[in-house]
Amino acid sequence: MILTALAAGTTTAVPTAEGGDGFETPTPDIFWLPTFGTSGDWAITEQMVWGGVSVLLLSVVMVALSKKAAIVPSKGQFYMEGFYNLARNGIARDMIGTKHFLKFVPLLFSLFSLILINNWFGILPPVMNPTFGRIGFPIALTLVVYVVYHWIGIKKMGLGGYFQHLVPPGLPGWIKPAIFVLEFITYFITRPLTLALRLFGNMFAGHMLIVLFVSAGAYFLTQGVAFKLLSVPTFIMAAAMFVFEALVQFLQAYVFTLLAASYIAGALADDH
Repeated sequence: MILTALAAGTTTAVPTAEGGDGFETPTPDIFWLPTFGTSGDWAITEQMVWGGVSVLLLSVVMVALSKKAAIVPSKGQFYMEGFYNLARNGIARDMIGTKHFLKFVPLLFSLFSLILINNWFGILPPVMNPTFGRIGFPIALTLVVYVVYHWIGIKKMGLGGYFQHLVPPGLPGWIKPAIFVLEFITYFITRPLTLALRLFGNMFAGHMLIVLFVSAGAYFLTQGVAFKLLSVPTFIMAAAMFVFEALVQFLQAYVFTLLAASYIAGALADDH
């Protein structure tokens, strides 16, 4: 017997045990959705396709609204400006400062909008699949941030000055080597690792929970009366998870962009 995992937004199925009496929980395989190719050396996955769609969609909407920009904004322009100002003023200016923030607004706004729409793909039909539930996508964006903030720091201070900047001034000489090692690990390993894993982990776990609740509710409907009744609170929990996940998805886009801005601000700072 095959039980369709409705929340996956795909043809992913959750098979029951042989004989139709058991339930098999969803596995990470629900994130492996090849559109072209299946395995081996290459595959174009559903996440890759929707990632491209998100870029096209954002480009079309932003170009269309900016072409019609007016002193008295339309409703669409008003909402877009509010969305833009969240990244411009609420993240870039507040974190980097009024002196340097403008040059980084395009990067931070692009990160925020791209992450947000791809996160919300996890709960919006017909996608129902968060792009950043595949680890490669958070890693790709993290590499962009990683290169930018190191390049900014090295350009400002020079290579030697940048590494010297890792150690706060005024420390006793005997402790400086240990602090340098700790700060080097933080700047070059911990920061990018946690930046990527935080986004990936939240998108992965949230989608797994939604699929679990929906597939369990659908399974209960195939069982006796008591289980049919149990399906009602299960579906209610699934609906609650959709709402909660929408908030988490927004917060993760905001946190990722906020941390990117803070790393850039740290690279621009004169003191540690």
